[in-house]
Amino acid sequence: MARFVLWGTYCENALEKRAPFREEHLARLAALKDEGVLITLGPTEGSTHVFGVFEASTSEQVRNLLEEDVYWREGIWTALEVYPWTQAF
Repeated sequence: MARFVLWGTYCENALEKRAPFREEHLARLAALKDEGVLITLGPTEGSTHVFGVFEASTSEQVRNLLEEDVYWREGIWTALEVYPWTQAF
């Protein structure tokens, strides 16, 4: 398994627009964390960007997981970039 980082952006007025989908989104993140795939994920202050760390076989696996998320499907996340990551410490 390898680690990957996510860097993405939120739509304008993300805090308001995400409200109907937040419960589904958080439940899914909790399940991914329990599975050991998700290490951490969250917004920057002001909810303009999203950052996450995943443990998976490939970057495509991470991208697929992200694109299945309700925030992507509903346009709350507007861009997602996934990079292989080497943790130094």
